[in-house]
Amino acid sequence: MAQVWTCSGLRWSPDGPVLVWAGGRCSALPRGKRIAFAVPEGSGRRCVGARGHACPVGAAVSGRSPGARCGECARLDRAHSVAADALAGDPRPYRVYLAWFGPGMVKVGITAVERADARLLEQGAVCFSRLGTGPLMAARRTEELLRAALQVPDRIPYAEKRAVRSVLPKTAAERAVEVRELHARAVALKGWPESLRPEPCQVTDLMGVFGLDEAPRPSGEVVELVPGGAVSGELAAVAGPDLHLAVHGRGGVVLDTRLMTGWELVPSAVEAGLRAVPVREFRRIPDGLF
Repeated sequence: MAQVWTCSGLRWSPDGPVLVWAGGRCSALPRGKRIAFAVPEGSGRRCVGARGHACPVGAAVSGRSPGARCGECARLDRAHSVAADALAGDPRPYRVYLAWFGPGMVKVGITAVERADARLLEQGAVCFSRLGTGPLMAARRTEELLRAALQVPDRIPYAEKRAVRSVLPKTAAERAVEVRELHARAVALKGWPESLRPEPCQVTDLMGVFGLDEAPRPSGEVVELVPGGAVSGELAAVAGPDLHLAVHGRGGVVLDTRLMTGWELVPSAVEAGLRAVPVREFRRIPDGLF
């Protein structure tokens, strides 16, 4: 009988991306690695719990839910997050940043200084610049200032990020243009909290770190895993939680590893790419549009 694995998600370690499995074991994700797994027939997806605790009822969850949590566990997880302002007394310094994901897609966000660039890697930011550093609530007020004064969002859906990866500008200088322009407008705003220290614009480009500069153009994304389904492909890039796979007969396909959590998975010898797994095709964007 094949050994069953339960995926806990993707984590960006100092040595690169790894898949984390229940029990703490990690699998490195070097480019060129063969990714091949199947969902056993008759299995179901279960809530992964919250804040390190198992779901008390082992609730069933939708295959399309990236969080893999039931309503109650999702509320508990959200209630203790920085985004919910539940940690207002956190004494750690925080950093405000501008992150770029593709043409016309720049967001503002905050992260603890001690996390360095991990938050940007987790989000799949193609390039970014720090904007300022200070206490948590000062960072939060600066984030709100940019949203109100410059209409900069604090969130961009993953589906939109994936859809534009096939039309990213070729050079780092081109990719940095929107971040530099927005940074200049942001630091010129009045109303910055006095306790937040502005930082100069220094754009860090992660295109090569993710491997997107050499990956095949993605044609679509896996919508969900299903019992009896299987995925097999060669790992071409990893951006945020997404595996970019070179799949036989399909070219580039993106798999959000958050869709793997909550399922019991088994190794697969399938070499034919995708079996019984629904894929959403990306809307074609004409070359040269940007």
